[in-house]
Amino acid sequence: MLTTLLAALALQAAPPAAQADAADHGDPEAPTGQAVPVVDYEAAGREALARRLALEPRPGPARNVIVFVADGMDVTTITAARILAGQRAGGPGEDHALAFEALPRTALVKTYNTDAQVPDSAGTATAILSGRKTRAGVINVDQRVERGDCEGAADARLETIADLAAAMGKSTGVVTTARLTHATPAALYASSPDRDYESDADLPKGSACTDVARQLIERRDALGLRVALGGGLRAFTPEGAGGKREDGRDLLAAWAEDGAVVTDAEALAALDPAGEAPVLGLFADSHMAYEADRTDDEPSLADMTRFAIEALSADEDGYVLLVEGGRVDHAHHAGNAARALGDVLAFDEAVAAALDAVDLDETLVMVTADHGHTLAFQGYPRRGNPVLGIVRSVGAEGDEPELAADGKPYTTLSYANGPGAQHVMRAGRPRPDVADDEAQDVDYRQQSAIPAFSETHGGQDVALFADGPGAAVVGGTMEQNVLYFVVENAMKSGDSGATKP
Repeated sequence: MLTTLLAALALQAAPPAAQADAADHGDPEAPTGQAVPVVDYEAAGREALARRLALEPRPGPARNVIVFVADGMDVTTITAARILAGQRAGGPGEDHALAFEALPRTALVKTYNTDAQVPDSAGTATAILSGRKTRAGVINVDQRVERGDCEGAADARLETIADLAAAMGKSTGVVTTARLTHATPAALYASSPDRDYESDADLPKGSACTDVARQLIERRDALGLRVALGGGLRAFTPEGAGGKREDGRDLLAAWAEDGAVVTDAEALAALDPAGEAPVLGLFADSHMAYEADRTDDEPSLADMTRFAIEALSADEDGYVLLVEGGRVDHAHHAGNAARALGDVLAFDEAVAAALDAVDLDETLVMVTADHGHTLAFQGYPRRGNPVLGIVRSVGAEGDEPELAADGKPYTTLSYANGPGAQHVMRAGRPRPDVADDEAQDVDYRQQSAIPAFSETHGGQDVALFADGPGAAVVGGTMEQNVLYFVVENAMKSGDSGATKP
């Protein structure tokens, strides 16, 4: 299935004749050492148009739904990750395509919260999964509820696509590289007036709220939750057992009464995905490792996605699965583009794994982000310039870098704010010089204009890519909460128009 989809991206690849001639017509000065292909863009464009003209809606309803969310993956991040992937594959990079970019139905998505121009993940995940926009910092409670108001939240809970799936007899699953109790994965199964109420230790004393970890356990059967994989072990175990729970409950033991609990990649691989017991996998005390730092003890996002699809496919009525690449966001907050892009590529591998495993005639696949960041793509770097490196401009001689007005090189990627603003945070210190090998190191923090201990989210639109039954309604610029209704329509009818009463 993925091979067919990737063939649809041929407009971004050189025709065979051009590929054969690339070595003779490439730019000998390209710093990557890669030849830039000479492309017959007219032929490629006409082929692309023909494919688009032949595209027809897939009839519904959708038996299965998979929603992929890469936390913090705005369009600039996608572009940079695409180029990095192409350069790692030995090409100039700009003509590369990620697996999810093969999905033909696309749109821009507005991300604001009801009280915030630049949103947070709790409010945006609520919009995607419940169909209602709400305040920043709250999970699946309506916009009337103030953050932290447990009493006000008691009768303001919003139902999600997991509730919809359960009412239709379908199974549900959630996979993330963040804590399972973190904002985006929690928005599938929990309701809370504060995203930080992950364990009972996080609740105000005497609070009427139920913490998120406890909701995962207690709502499992009602939601048909067969698979939950990610980090966040500490919220499920008591203080005396190395966790942070103050109520003395061992939520792992509660799950294990009639389910399976695993804590490393080897144990997950040893399980039979088609087994009847629901599976809880907690592979880190807090968030799982960035892909750049991951060891064999932790499964990859693609591994977890494959397991979840195989497990959920045992349900003849179908399933709804949420997959989050949660740490793209965290690397951006750290001003560390290399790890952010690395986690986008790991996320893309998970999408590719899913597209290889499912039938798009019965499965709606949606790939999006909850919000953006302040990553900037700048200068006039020539074709094939290392996207994580310093700028070498079009027309520059040899490997001479482009210099900014202060006479120093600068990188193609930077942030509008964040911890990389050393020259501002340390009064009187000029902007640091940067060498290419330093800039391309995985630990490098890109320079930023405004000092901040944590880089902030951005308020720009994010992209949506989709295919499968019901995907034909995706297009234009959409409010974020409309994604829920696309899913609802696909599950109930799959019609290209609105759901019939």
